[in-house]
Amino acid sequence: MNQATWTRTAACALLAGAACMQAEVSRAQTAAAEPVRSVGLEEIVVTARRREEALLDVPIAVSVMSGTQLELRGAPDFTDLQRSTPSLTLQVSRGTNSTLTSFIRGVGQQDPLWGFEPGVGLYIDDVYVARPQGAILDILDVERIEVLRGPQGTLYGRNTVGGAIKYVTKRLGSEPELTLRAEAGNYDELNAVAIGSVPIGESLAIGGAIGRYSRDGYGENLFSGADHGLAKDILTGRVALEFRPSDAWFFRLSYDRLRDTSNVYHGHREAAGVGADSAVLPDVFDTRAGLGDDGEVTTEGYALLAEWRVSDALTFKSISAYREGETDTIGIDFDGTPAPVLDIRTAPNGGYDDDQFSQELQALLEFDRWQGVIGVYYLDAMALGGFDTMLANAVPGLGLTQQVSGRVDTESYAAFADVNFDITDRLKASVGGRYTNDEKDGQVFKANYLGLGSPLSGRDVAPLQVLTDYERTKSFSEFTPRASLMFDISADMNVYFSYGRGFKSGGFDMRGDAVAYPGTVEGYDPETVDSYELGMKASLFGKRLTFSTAIFDQEYKNQQVTTQFPAPPPSLVASVVDNVGKSRIRGFEFEGIALLAESLTARFSTSYLDAEFLEYFTYDPVSGTTIDVADLRKLQNTPEWMGFLGLTYRVPLGAGALAISGSAAYRDGVNFFETPSPIIDQEAYTLYDASVVWTSDSDAWRLGVYGRNLGDERYRTGGYFFPGALFNNSLIGFYGPPRTVRASIQYRF
Repeated sequence: MNQATWTRTAACALLAGAACMQAEVSRAQTAAAEPVRSVGLEEIVVTARRREEALLDVPIAVSVMSGTQLELRGAPDFTDLQRSTPSLTLQVSRGTNSTLTSFIRGVGQQDPLWGFEPGVGLYIDDVYVARPQGAILDILDVERIEVLRGPQGTLYGRNTVGGAIKYVTKRLGSEPELTLRAEAGNYDELNAVAIGSVPIGESLAIGGAIGRYSRDGYGENLFSGADHGLAKDILTGRVALEFRPSDAWFFRLSYDRLRDTSNVYHGHREAAGVGADSAVLPDVFDTRAGLGDDGEVTTEGYALLAEWRVSDALTFKSISAYREGETDTIGIDFDGTPAPVLDIRTAPNGGYDDDQFSQELQALLEFDRWQGVIGVYYLDAMALGGFDTMLANAVPGLGLTQQVSGRVDTESYAAFADVNFDITDRLKASVGGRYTNDEKDGQVFKANYLGLGSPLSGRDVAPLQVLTDYERTKSFSEFTPRASLMFDISADMNVYFSYGRGFKSGGFDMRGDAVAYPGTVEGYDPETVDSYELGMKASLFGKRLTFSTAIFDQEYKNQQVTTQFPAPPPSLVASVVDNVGKSRIRGFEFEGIALLAESLTARFSTSYLDAEFLEYFTYDPVSGTTIDVADLRKLQNTPEWMGFLGLTYRVPLGAGALAISGSAAYRDGVNFFETPSPIIDQEAYTLYDASVVWTSDSDAWRLGVYGRNLGDERYRTGGYFFPGALFNNSLIGFYGPPRTVRASIQYRF
């Protein structure tokens, strides 16, 4: 989109907002004559700025979904938010069942490699989750999920250049509670959930939740006979102990664990290779992969929250946490055939391991005309991994294996402050800043081995050629400021302008090939996003309509892009993480909820993204030089248009109420790599969902039937692109779920 077109688009958005303002002013002038009954939507409270505030008062683009709303929609996990949240990509990563891919406003990270950090921060009860493995969170005891769009570098720190997602669990109640839920669906889906809590005396309570999720794959491995394509076999749970010795003190000790033993998802061949086993299968969830089917991912974490309310004006908070994870799978068969043409094997001696310890201290300030938070943060994290790339065609009759292994240790310190104050009764300002210092130690090893398998695969064999072998230490530091102005047009409407910067740390490419790309030993630098945003929030017509809208302009600099490509011998398969240059992402978003009638509610959203690379410098393995190819590249996972419309009709039925819901979610076409690949990239599509839920008047019973992707749309969520004879033309697509139907029964007492 050129500048003139963008200016007209922005002007239209602002004029639409002005029209809404005029409507509200007119309504206010006639309110005395035509009173509106107070039957509107409930006020939404969030902690986007690390303290409880009404959503209307926060000068940040924030989407909020309660756990109850997700349950009523039949959300299988929190990736359901992609359907209704503007500018959000939230999906299961390619080749996995529980690893997270997240993008906000075109900024994120698709490659789930250990040590290569995501660009959207994930938080569980204010604890940062550094790795995407095992991060597909189920809907257990969640109170709400907040999606903060745009860089959040001041309050949430490093690696929030795209935004942040906050998973907030429920506090324990003062009365015993127990919820039991059972679900059954097609593809032999069976789920069971138990959530409960019990007080122990007046100051202590214990509670927890456990969920068992199982489902056959949507397809079959025609070679092994195993379920294939997003099979599910997960056991997850959380437990919390809360202690409140007085009104001034509160402690919460929590533990969570997830174990995923689902079958590996090898993907679907999108193009034929040589031989009958390399044909394109008619069912996109089928494969002929011969590598194996077993997978296992385990993650767990401990957290201790301590709050001391010194006075009405001052509260101290401490958040201590430790998390660890282990991924031990067979691997991914990229060629999708029984032969090991392009197989990635992690077991028995490879896989991914990570752990992290974090400590955050906060001082929350609350005065008549100003409020704020001051804090310090520390993170000590480790991630290591290794795998074999087995290439049967590389050496005729013998094959060749590339072992890749590495480790990165991270130590991070940060100090931050954010303060908002009332300049007048209607004009409010907010300023903040954060200084972060990271130190990373990286170790990378890559070597060729003759035959199929390296020591990681259990073979006692010496390297044929060492391609990479180094250890380096690098430090990165950045100051990330934030500022905003908000003007209250009325008690129920405001406009704001904000600026914020996000910072994603640099590091080392764990797959780096020093022969194909000698510069890999120097690592890659941090990336930054500077965002300018003009927004409006309102709750109109007696709270019957609540909406927010924003237009934004983001400058993305030193963008980190990971690329795998065929290379001349001895490298064959090379990886590069480059700071490719810069891009610009502009757009607007609109979302809201409307009470159309006493029994009819509508939820709606739309977003538009205009994204382009201004510079894209990449290493050319043929010439051995760096070239600018910005005109040939596209930002990945950045749909131009997204839209959602959901309607819910409630009607009394017997001793309860029936809620009938239907929705449509539109998503424009996307590229999965910066280099467009039409055979892999996904065209625009629409997903239709519906549900019928009956809830008893006492809220004790809930019965539901949920249908998702009712149009049975086939749509890709990721892919791999390895053309050529060496890889037998391995062009692989990974698909989202087909049509599913599920019934549930829930009892609370």
